[in-house]
Amino acid sequence: MLRASIIYGGGIVGLGVLLFKFTVPTEEQLLQEMTPERRAHVERNRAIRQEEQRLVMEIARETANSNEPVWKTGKLYNPWEGTGNKLLVDSVKVQREEARVRQQEKLNSLRDMEQELKK
Repeated sequence: MLRASIIYGGGIVGLGVLLFKFTVPTEEQLLQEMTPERRAHVERNRAIRQEEQRLVMEIARETANSNEPVWKTGKLYNPWEGTGNKLLVDSVKVQREEARVRQQEKLNSLRDMEQELKK
């Protein structure tokens, strides 16, 4: 009886792994299937998602190092108490920073071109 349940359980787990491997698309496959507008939207928001992920990992590290319970982290939004911040990342701030970096890169390349022309 025990042997049969182990075999059936292993078979179910193995089938689940195989189904997951062959049916779940990769991120590249998902992007290829999207319309160009949707793909551009995903690319624009990639930096925001990465920043959110970084902040969540930082909060998890702080929580792991503290003696407080996980629900008392203070930074995450608690809908029952109404405490914490609903947004981990201000998307406008991230987009402004990206625009500033792009603009600075353009200015640097223009200065380099100007120096080459002066020579």
